[in-house]
Amino acid sequence: MENISAILYLIAAVLFILALKGLSSPVSALRGNLYGMVGMLIAVVTTFLIMDKPVLALIGAAIAGGAVIGAWRAKTVQMTGMPELVAAMHSLVGLSAVLIAVAAIFHSGVEHTPVQKVELFIGAFIGAITFTASVVAFGKLSGKFGSKAVSFSGQHLLNLLLAIAMVGFGIVYFVSDSHAAFLAMVAVALVLGVTLIIPIGGADMPVVVSMLNSYSGWAAAGIGFTLNNPVLIIAGACVGSSGAILSYIMCKAMNRSIVSVLLGGFGAEPAAAAAGASGPKNYKSGSAEDAGFLMSNADSVIIVPGYGLAVSRAQHALQEFAELLHEAGVKVRYAIHPVAGRMPGHMNVLLAEAEVPYEQVQEMEEINSDFSNTDVVLVIGANDVVNPAAQKDKASPIYGMPILEAHKARTVIVVKRSMNAGYAGLDNELFYMDKTMMVFGDAKKVVEDLVKSVAH
Repeated sequence: MENISAILYLIAAVLFILALKGLSSPVSALRGNLYGMVGMLIAVVTTFLIMDKPVLALIGAAIAGGAVIGAWRAKTVQMTGMPELVAAMHSLVGLSAVLIAVAAIFHSGVEHTPVQKVELFIGAFIGAITFTASVVAFGKLSGKFGSKAVSFSGQHLLNLLLAIAMVGFGIVYFVSDSHAAFLAMVAVALVLGVTLIIPIGGADMPVVVSMLNSYSGWAAAGIGFTLNNPVLIIAGACVGSSGAILSYIMCKAMNRSIVSVLLGGFGAEPAAAAAGASGPKNYKSGSAEDAGFLMSNADSVIIVPGYGLAVSRAQHALQEFAELLHEAGVKVRYAIHPVAGRMPGHMNVLLAEAEVPYEQVQEMEEINSDFSNTDVVLVIGANDVVNPAAQKDKASPIYGMPILEAHKARTVIVVKRSMNAGYAGLDNELFYMDKTMMVFGDAKKVVEDLVKSVAH
């Protein structure tokens, strides 16, 4: 049976790897999800087969409850709620790692080797930090805790002291097998998870989401070593490493330091000046009919979607409008910034839901050089990712952050509710350029009016 279970776990692990590969593209994402589900089914069934006296009723009830809740959330969650849902899922992974570690510590009659003690320590403290950090991230993303960074004097020193205390309790547990020391270590790690995340503002949440994804993977891998479960080790390592790579990509896209992210020290810069602080500025505004006329008579249009598109749920109407432009002979493409929205890939998922042809969706590196040759750029619900201050203003908090160079197009149309600043709290000089026309209103209503103007 041991050999059979090892083969089944290996098959499950391979399926998990194929799932990650499939999820790298919207075209193959459905297949990737299928691989992941089949792999998880094999892993769960195999675990049941090798368990020693499992409490089937309790386990079955937990699985059934989780399945019902998961299916309900999958059916009811709005696209704007995906980031906080992901954060909530990360918290459950972290909590699971902590509970498994605590159960292993209190399992009577089992003596852990020095290596297993280290594994339990690592898995438990990463899991504890992931749990509370994810809860805070969930609260910030959902607006329940407020999205602003919370900073105070001595914050970094407090984090350092908490980290030292956490490691100290871990050493005491390693030397003496003290259950109290282990629980104290977990308690300190839970607090550290909060203090690491509260100084991070809402604008930096995409990086936090990918970082917590990585943490949850490493927590699972650490516990996998303790349980001697190869599929948990492999799956956790895949999630942890892919999350770390994604965090690096996000940091690069936001001009952040990966070290600062890992230490929870970023996102606490002094608040940017409020929009319009330098006095009123002139801008041009127009109607949806004006915008529709400009785009229907253009040769090329690039659409830059942002979080405002998700909030108004305008993706389907936008795709209908893009199809009308395409039928009129206009070349239409979508430009995606790596941190557009509230989580990595948020805009890609949004457009995939509206069945936007994948070949029309291009990443920042692919399309940035084309803006200067584009007739019209439609910026809808986006702000900071097209702010020229990132390239021109060395005093700006976002200076050095790569942006979509919409300001280089011949004409720019911006759909916004108002002239309020974006999520980073910065004014955007793009809105005041002579080539820019502002169209105010709810994104979905404006796009529906665009459809009407072009259809007629």
